[in-house]
Amino acid sequence: MMIQIVLTLFTVGLLLGFVGAGGSGLIISILTVVFGYSIHTVLGTALVAMMLSSISGAVSHYREGNIHIRTGVIVGCFGAMGAWSGSMLSTYIPEENLSLLSATLLIVSGLVLLLRFLLVARMKPSESDIPTGFGVRFWVSAIGLGLLTGILSGVFGIGSTPFIQIGLMALLGMSVRRAAGTTMLIIIPIAWSGGMGFYQMGYLDLQLLAQVAVSIMLGSYLGAKFTKRVPSYYLKPAMVMVPIVGGSILLLS
Repeated sequence: MMIQIVLTLFTVGLLLGFVGAGGSGLIISILTVVFGYSIHTVLGTALVAMMLSSISGAVSHYREGNIHIRTGVIVGCFGAMGAWSGSMLSTYIPEENLSLLSATLLIVSGLVLLLRFLLVARMKPSESDIPTGFGVRFWVSAIGLGLLTGILSGVFGIGSTPFIQIGLMALLGMSVRRAAGTTMLIIIPIAWSGGMGFYQMGYLDLQLLAQVAVSIMLGSYLGAKFTKRVPSYYLKPAMVMVPIVGGSILLLS
């Protein structure tokens, strides 16, 4: 079965790299529905694999100057707390219920990503690198955003990327470019903490993790080379549809 998993996820990686989507929901759906892995094992594996891919993305964004380190570290630390708690909670949710809840959240995340695109289209261009101050409002927003998105990631095994990006822009006044880069940094501690929570509870398959990580990263790298050949008005709908399709597969299984 290892060869089938590697080839399938490599193909998925090509698609995800091509459309520029994270695709954790699609990966979760395929491993659960097609290959029959426990939803808890798949969620833990997906989180750690997401951490590995986020590291490379964060390094790239850092080199481009797209990350606000202080905000990313603060939100990420509280996100890690939420993710650990969420992963503990997730292991006590029956598989049938967890699959249903995960599917629902994946569909919602696709709709939130669509909302992000609409918000960005209406926003005035901004090059602001620093959120609006570091007072009480900042700390309340940063702590709340970190805990909420961390819990969602820990319970459902997703990166919460659209939720984090919208939160950074709407609550902390961050520019679109800065929000995209800072989100990659925030996901690293969230995914690591959530994955370790599942590992502690015995739901992280290291062999499956190696297969997922290598297949997806290689496929995404090759798929990304073809992205510039397709107009953006095709790519954005595809990015929205990836989590919705993943959620639908889980929902209908």
